[in-house]
Amino acid sequence: MKFKTVKEVISWKNFILDGEIYDLSHLNADWVEYLDKRDEKNIITYNFIVTYGLHCFTKDSDDISSEESQLLMYNGPRESRTFNFERYQVSKQLPSIVKSLGEKETLVCHAGYGKFAIVKVLDSNGIEVEYFIAFAAFRESKRLRLHIHSAYPIYEGIGKVKKVGFFVIAKNLLQNKELPKP
Repeated sequence: MKFKTVKEVISWKNFILDGEIYDLSHLNADWVEYLDKRDEKNIITYNFIVTYGLHCFTKDSDDISSEESQLLMYNGPRESRTFNFERYQVSKQLPSIVKSLGEKETLVCHAGYGKFAIVKVLDSNGIEVEYFIAFAAFRESKRLRLHIHSAYPIYEGIGKVKKVGFFVIAKNLLQNKELPKP
């Protein structure tokens, strides 16, 4: 697919270590359609272009040697960071989680820095974890956009959050209104 107006990475290059390929195509830009069925007589369709950032599969690591860091370095267009195997494995679930943003089972809440975040309990390597996904919702060249800045497991709980409806975000974007604030 071509996304001429998108300013983020559209197609991630794979990470290769010791001849093993870590496929990142699941994080390539994609269209996602959301159906707001809260009013059965007036179903609204929202089409978003979704992109994913480098922080979904990389992490700054102070606990590895400089040699390991060089071997694990992933060079993106704007920055370089250490490839993280745990984040990579869990990121394979990101496309299906992003598609579930409008569902009641998915918690959408305010995160820091004016961005929205969702939290969903996922199973990672046999361990049940909460998965924190920080994303921004905006318009770009008259199109609705979601950019996933970062996604990572949280092991010590999320604390108190303020919920926000995903379809409130989508409707406000579509109508050029201000997004909900915490």
